[in-house]
Amino acid sequence: MPYPVEPMLAVPGELPSDRELYGLEVKWDGIRAIVHLDGGLRVTGRHGVEYTRRYPEISGFGIKNAIIDGEVVALDRGGRPSFVRLQHRMHLTDPEPVMLELYPITYMPFDLLYLDGTPLFDLPYRDRRALLDELDVGAPPYFPGDSDLLTATHEQGLEGVVAKRLDSPYRAGTRSPWWIKVKNLTTREVVIGGWKPGKGRRAGGVGSLVMGVFTEQGFTYVGHVGTGFTDALLDELYQRIRPLEIPRSPFCNEVPWRNRWVRPELVGEVAYTMWTDEQRLRHPVWRGLRPDKLPAEVTL
Repeated sequence: MPYPVEPMLAVPGELPSDRELYGLEVKWDGIRAIVHLDGGLRVTGRHGVEYTRRYPEISGFGIKNAIIDGEVVALDRGGRPSFVRLQHRMHLTDPEPVMLELYPITYMPFDLLYLDGTPLFDLPYRDRRALLDELDVGAPPYFPGDSDLLTATHEQGLEGVVAKRLDSPYRAGTRSPWWIKVKNLTTREVVIGGWKPGKGRRAGGVGSLVMGVFTEQGFTYVGHVGTGFTDALLDELYQRIRPLEIPRSPFCNEVPWRNRWVRPELVGEVAYTMWTDEQRLRHPVWRGLRPDKLPAEVTL
């Protein structure tokens, strides 16, 4: 059994014109997790990060020999994935029982990569899903490519859909055009390069974060984000960025206002309305840290 398996990733885009060749899944707004079952249970994220103790709610499903791909999500009271709620768990390597009770996670399986000694990576997606459904591990359904699932997710406040070619194999560790993520909300990763001290209610802590991405010129400023935070998240961010402080700006271009600088090591996610002509994110809203992403992956 291969271990660890690196997840296959989707490319951003629109619904394909030949939609009958695809299946549609709900995009769950969580983080990827690969479950390895080989007598015991091991859970890994991207780049082989160990998740087994971090998410003890993930069980063995009564299966002895398999590899399952899926998403860890935290559901709100309405049953919708909440990335804000997931933030309370994703940094805890060994969560206390009270955190398990306050912020439980749910595992959404959506692919089967290995079963009873047989690798399934080269099987078409439709066949892997059929085998997964036979295991009865609680996999959410997928829908025909010409269904109105994208509209339904928009109406329900969900992030979007992933369109997967029915004949596509699984290529671990690649970002393949066989899978297309179609979002109702425009989001992207950014790297924290500094912070502006807060005023008023935020005095003594973080007022806004200075965001950057990597370009051919170097680490490039793309804007500040000061909305989308709870007080608890601001306190947590302050504790995480203070040890990363440096005396000079890490950006290759000019950044407005006086800021405090940090090594560009923390990746976060923001929602935004558009890019400006100056290559700045317009109306960004903070969605949370992404410890499953590497800073070098965050490019323009």
